[in-house]
Amino acid sequence: MSDNEEHEFGEDTTKDTTMTEAKPAAASSDTTNTALTKSSPADASVVFSPELLGMYYARLFPYQLLHSWLSYDPSTVIPVNGSSINSAGTPSSSSTFPRREFSMTIEPAPGNEVYIRYQSFLSQAELTNAIMKRRPTKIDIGAVFNYPPKDNKSLPTGKLQTQERELVFDIDLTDYDGVRNCGCSGAKICPKCWTFMEMAVQVMDEGLKSDFGFEHLAWFYSGRRGVHCWVCDEGARKLSNEARSSVATYFEVNLGSEKNKNFHLSSPLHPMLSRAYSILEPHFITSVLPEDGHKLLATRADWTKLLLTLPKAVNPVASKLEEKWASAKDDTTPEEKWEELKAALMAFIGKWGNAKVPK
Repeated sequence: MSDNEEHEFGEDTTKDTTMTEAKPAAASSDTTNTALTKSSPADASVVFSPELLGMYYARLFPYQLLHSWLSYDPSTVIPVNGSSINSAGTPSSSSTFPRREFSMTIEPAPGNEVYIRYQSFLSQAELTNAIMKRRPTKIDIGAVFNYPPKDNKSLPTGKLQTQERELVFDIDLTDYDGVRNCGCSGAKICPKCWTFMEMAVQVMDEGLKSDFGFEHLAWFYSGRRGVHCWVCDEGARKLSNEARSSVATYFEVNLGSEKNKNFHLSSPLHPMLSRAYSILEPHFITSVLPEDGHKLLATRADWTKLLLTLPKAVNPVASKLEEKWASAKDDTTPEEKWEELKAALMAFIGKWGNAKVPK
C-alpha cells in the first residue's frame, strides 16, 4: 500500500506531492512547496482517439460532480430535483476551487505528449470549456494553494505555497502477485483476485473511520490495477507531511522479506490487527482457501507451500499435518484443513506456556 502512486483521480501524498490523476476512457487501455509531481506517463500501447475523447468529454465526463467535490461547497450539490443551486457559469462561492491546481496532458499528434501545469479555474464552466477545448488524454488534480496557480508567473519566486490536499491511499493488486493463484499478475485482473481489493477496502475503510475518526472517504477504481482512497475531511486535507506518513505507517505490518523472513507480532495483537483478522478470515475461507478461489489449501502442492512458510520451530506440526492431508483416507475440505492447522498451532504454542517459542 502506498499513497504516492497513480490514481484514477490522482496521485498524492505522504510525500510532498500534490498532483493527482484522472484518466478518460481510451481506445485500449512536487516538488516541495510549489508542489507537483507529474504522474506516470500513459501506456505507450494505448491509442487515444480525438473523436472518442471529444464524445467522452461532451457526454460523459462528470464536470458538475468534480466541481462540487473539489469546491467543498454545499451550494454546488445537485438537489433531489436535479437542478443545481448555482449556475455552472457562476464563479464558485468557495475560495477552494479557484485555488486548486489542475494539469493536463495533451497529444497534438499521436505519441507527442505535452504536459501543461498550473491550470486553475474560477468556475465549473471555465473547467468545462478548457477540457472540451484541449481534450486531454490525462488530467492531474493537485493541491489547493494560497493563490490561483494560473497566476504563478506573476508571483515572486516561492510565493505560491500549498495550503491543503487530500490524503490519498493507493492499493495495487501487483502487491498481491505473490499470493494471486488465479493466473493473473501485473495489471491483469479477474473476479478472483479482485477479492483482495474488496478485503483491503474493508480493512482500510474501518481503520480510517474507527481509529482516526475520518468520515468522508471516497473510493475509486484506479483505472488499471487497484483502488484509491481519498480522505476528504478538512482535518485530513490539512495534515502535515509527517502526519500523513504516520497515518500510512499505522497500517503497515512487517511480515519480513525474502532475505529476512523473521518477523514478530506482539501478543495480544494490536486492536487494529485483531479487527483486521476478524474482517479478513471469512473472506480468506471463502475466497483464498478453496479450489474455486486461490487454492491455498486445495491441493497438495499448495498446502505444502503454505506449510513451508511456518517457523522451523513448528516443523513437527507441519510434518504431521502434511502426512495426514496426503493420506488417501483424508477427505477434509480446505476450510477444515484451516481449522486443523489453527488448532494444531494453538496446541503447540500452549505446550510452551509463557515461554518464547523458538524460531
